[in-house]
Amino acid sequence: MSHPDAPRAVVFGCAGKVLTDEERAFFAEAGPLGFILFARNVETPDQVRALVADLRVSVGRQDAPVLIDQEGGRVQRLRPPHWTSISPMRRFGELAEKNLEQGNEAVLLAARLIAEELRDLGIDVDCAPVLDLPAPDGHEIIGDRAFSDDPDIIAALGRAVCEGLSGGGVMPVIKHIPGHGRATADSHLELPRVDTPLATLRETDFRPFRALSEAASGMTAHIVYSAIDPERPCSASPRVIGEIIRGELGFDGLLFSDDVCMKALAGPLGERAEAVLSAGCDVALHCDGNLADMREIARTCPRIRADSLVRLARGRPPEPDSAAFDPELAKARILALLGAV
Repeated sequence: MSHPDAPRAVVFGCAGKVLTDEERAFFAEAGPLGFILFARNVETPDQVRALVADLRVSVGRQDAPVLIDQEGGRVQRLRPPHWTSISPMRRFGELAEKNLEQGNEAVLLAARLIAEELRDLGIDVDCAPVLDLPAPDGHEIIGDRAFSDDPDIIAALGRAVCEGLSGGGVMPVIKHIPGHGRATADSHLELPRVDTPLATLRETDFRPFRALSEAASGMTAHIVYSAIDPERPCSASPRVIGEIIRGELGFDGLLFSDDVCMKALAGPLGERAEAVLSAGCDVALHCDGNLADMREIARTCPRIRADSLVRLARGRPPEPDSAAFDPELAKARILALLGAV
């Protein structure tokens, strides 16, 4: 059940570096749960702070979550010269394969550094870490975003990233549940299908997600797992979400769908959002900032459920003790540790 005044169960993007009057009016009327930023929305720290503040003002909620993909490596919306460039997560995995303690230390410091930079801008949710286990024939869309080919190292470093982000006051989002590494296609462009037996998935791809089942939030994969539901991609499959993610893996955090704009999903945007929410996602994610598409989604998107709001509140980390963290010392230590790889 949901309250009639609750936000809608959707996160929206916006088109540019400042809100237009039309966007501002639309967000005020539609009342999305929160927002997500991309490179198109980023120029300078002051500009990003102003945009984040304006987004929250538009919905009249200072606690509206603002998300970003700041993983490190190829996926960093915030880049130099204003923000720190973080090595691909694979580098940390290579260090961990030699010395797990040092790998954990380095990636925790990197995540805390990311969190400090995000909080400075008012951004409070980072769509990281990637817990996908890459397969030898998997599509390069994951590639060096993955920590390792070892599920146990992925789980250990993923936990360290969650601790680093949470310690800096930013909510982590583990992705892409229950595993994107075997996909041989890019779900931005088409619907991948994984035909691996369920027993194999349980022993491999699912393991990092099971190990981090207590994570604050997660994001689904737009992939058909034929051994579980041969008809529907995970994000729109009640069976995958209910029996595997919520059931077998024991994940009870806030569950975002991956971007409903992606071509892995079919049909009108409003129907896609309805499908992922009906399947059991707490929040639909719409990223491209297309106002016409957002209007279509808002016409039918329900208010967020009460249990989803409980998950959101439970997952929000406490305010950090930023005075106890020295970014320059952290950068130097990360460089020293990764220099051994």
